[in-house]
This record gives sequence, C-alpha cells and structure tokens, in this order.
Amino acid sequence: MKNLSTMSSSQLKDIKFILTDIDDTLTSDGILKSNAYEAMERLSNNGYKVIPVTGRCAGWCDHIARMWPVDGVVGENGAFFFSYDHVKKKMNNFYSQTEDERRENFIVLNQIKNTILESVPGTAEASDQQYRITDLAIDFAEDVPKLPQDKIDEIVQIAEQKGAVAKISSIHVNCWIGSHNKLSTSLKILKESFGLNDAEIQNTAIFIGDSPNDSTMFGFFNNSVGVANVIDLINSIENPPKYITQNYSGNGFVELADLIINKN
Repeated sequence: MKNLSTMSSSQLKDIKFILTDIDDTLTSDGILKSNAYEAMERLSNNGYKVIPVTGRCAGWCDHIARMWPVDGVVGENGAFFFSYDHVKKKMNNFYSQTEDERRENFIVLNQIKNTILESVPGTAEASDQQYRITDLAIDFAEDVPKLPQDKIDEIVQIAEQKGAVAKISSIHVNCWIGSHNKLSTSLKILKESFGLNDAEIQNTAIFIGDSPNDSTMFGFFNNSVGVANVIDLINSIENPPKYITQNYSGNGFVELADLIINKN
C-alpha cells in the first residue's frame, strides 16, 4: 500500500465519483463527526458524486439518501441502491432481488440467526436488524463487548454452512443469500444510473473503506484507499487497498476529500 499523498495529480484530476464505506471510514468511534460530514458536503458542492457503499440497513439508507449530501447509497452490502430526486421529491429504489426472493431468503436468514445466537455466546442481533430487508447482521463489536477473532470466524462458518454469504465488517458479520455484493451493485449503478463504461469507472471513481467486507472494492478499483485503521484488519483482507491515509477513520476520509478538492 502506498501513502495517499503519493497519488498523482493526473489520477486525481479525473476523479468524479467518491464511493465510501460508512462505519469506521466516515465515522470515528461510532460517531459521524462534523468534519467528515462537512467533507462530504464540500465534495458535493464542488460537483463530485458521493455514494456511500455500506452494510447498513434499508432504514438508515432511506434517511441517508434523503438527507445527506450524497447522490445515492448502496446498502445492505449491495442489496439495493436508493437515490432521492430532490426536484421531483421522489425516492428511486433499485433492488438486486425481487420481493418474493427477499421474503423467502429472510426466512432462512432468521433460522441462521437463531443458530448463531445459540451457538456463539456474546453475539447479538444488530440493533438495526428490524430495519433490514435482505440482510442479517450479527453484532460482535458495536453494542456488545468485542468478540475474539475465533468467535467471529465461527459466526462466518455457521452462516456459510447454512448457504449464506458472510462478510466481516468492523462491527458486524453481515449475512445474506444471493450473488450480489458491494462491488456488483456499485458497478451496476455506475453504468446504468450514471452512464459510465468500464474505462470511465476505473478513471473517474475512487473507493475508500476500512475492513474485510471492502476487499472486493479494494481489489477492483485502481483508485482504492484504506483509512489508516485498515491496518488493524489487514491480515483478514484478501485484496488490500492500493493507497492508505495517514489519518484514522473519519479524519482519513477528510484527508482524501482535501486531496481531491485541492488537487491543483
């Protein structure tokens, strides 16, 4: 990984789309602080497209799409893309699965949840689970004392044995049934909603994140960045980011925003 400051001016001048994880990338110690929110707003006001790409729930993502200075949000690890048209006062929703598929898969996910909670002491259903529509989130660090890595791995193993995809974030294990992920939906919306081709995506989009569930994004994008705390989980990240910030969490996002806006 190279220091973010080594990113060339020729790379930076082409950037138009900033895709960003939320937890421990935009937030710091679980809080979205004013400097990170203001950095998103500055990017938006300067003509950049800001798109959070998160494992967070549909309920949160509806709020984010409506009220944050963003151009849409990919949520529940690629299950959907929400964008709000402020002129027409209309929410535009794209889903990776049909309503019937989501309902059937959720029955299986509830069974997996019960098995995990019974088998791995110290776990809990994520506090935002009731606002999810495709995804099971098992809390191992947000509202419970952080579990050791072997217990986190056990959660993943149970979910995968039951036929689900399981990805580790900095606070949750997210489980779902289906082929979608952060990357597949991000690419779909960049092409279909914003009209980019493959070359334009690589030249004009940058992704910033912090954890193992960002691995496919780190691996795909030529312009991929980890905030400094990515080092804490680097041994669990199959595809590390190409660049790393000097600052942690939300301050690392601010560092990236400053570099992009002040590229000249």
